[in-house]
Amino acid sequence: MERAARLIRKNFSSNQVFSEEEFTRAVWPAAVGRAISAHTVRLKLVRTTLVVEVEDAIWQKQLYPLTRQILDQIRRVTASDMVRDIEFRVAIPRRQPMRTEVRDRTSVPLQDGALSPVDEAESIRDPMLKKVYRLSRKKATA
Repeated sequence: MERAARLIRKNFSSNQVFSEEEFTRAVWPAAVGRAISAHTVRLKLVRTTLVVEVEDAIWQKQLYPLTRQILDQIRRVTASDMVRDIEFRVAIPRRQPMRTEVRDRTSVPLQDGALSPVDEAESIRDPMLKKVYRLSRKKATA
């Protein structure tokens, strides 16, 4: 990986293709390893500081003492002195999609434990609409 990084850095056209931030983001897993890379969310290069978002405060506290070692690894892999400091931030947790519970409305438990079929029409309060619903349901299933 180090050789590839040096070759890419020396090639003039690669500087036009890759920005420093993209290059640092690409070599991050090789510099820190899979375990740490799996728990980092986003990387952003702000001037000479690499801002790394981690999963939680525990990872932030664990990685802070390793800052110098990680910096040395990044410098060694990238063959560049662009990154001079690393800041670990706790990532804002993304909201998971909310899912509604689907209730089984085909049957209702009775007092003796047996199941009784539920008529959806019973939830309609208007007697005329209830009758129209039952007739249209009967016609659709016939």
